[in-house]
Amino acid sequence: NIFEAFRGELRRLGYIEGKNLVIDVWLAQGKIDRLPSLVSEAVALKPDAIVGIGTPSVVAARHATSTIPIIMSPGGDPVRAGLVTSLARPGGNITGIADLNDEALGKLIELLHLVIPAAKRIAVLMSSNPNHLWRYGLTETAARTLGLATVQIVALTPADLEQAFDSMVQEKCDALFVLPDATRPAIVSLAAKAKMPAFYPLTSYVVLGGLASYGANLESLFRKAAQY
Repeated sequence: NIFEAFRGELRRLGYIEGKNLVIDVWLAQGKIDRLPSLVSEAVALKPDAIVGIGTPSVVAARHATSTIPIIMSPGGDPVRAGLVTSLARPGGNITGIADLNDEALGKLIELLHLVIPAAKRIAVLMSSNPNHLWRYGLTETAARTLGLATVQIVALTPADLEQAFDSMVQEKCDALFVLPDATRPAIVSLAAKAKMPAFYPLTSYVVLGGLASYGANLESLFRKAAQY
């Protein structure tokens, strides 16, 4: 749990809640459109620092304040997202941990192809996350090298997910690839309902039962992996 890890490290450094530390938590619950108002509430309290989990929350915080330190924990490529000038000299009030593993998306597409070789048309689920445009580009390029087609499916908010799955069916998609983003639990149940094989980028989806959407294909993956 990222919150417990965060609190634990602060305790190790001598910061104890209720003694010399106050932590206020705001949860958007996957609803990116709520972030500006949540960040405004946080800024109004004049905190010493704001910790943003994921690029959308960091972007919202940057728009809300240019003086309060903002810590990414983590965020996507902050240079591409326009959050910092460079990794060596970020400037401004943003620092923290950057996730620079976008190139790994290609490997995930290879894994999807290994697990579900019959899937030739892949739905790529996106949101309003500012990282998703270039991540879709990386995904599309990787898929093309394998002879696969990708379809952009955009669900700006969790309320748009049901329509997004309708679009996947209409587009005759064979499988779903979810780009890294805030966890949206409804994706797992909707994928199961649509009988849509799905690949997820975060272990939180596994906890929600995401592996079930692979079904028997996992058994095939393990058999092939054992041959190497």
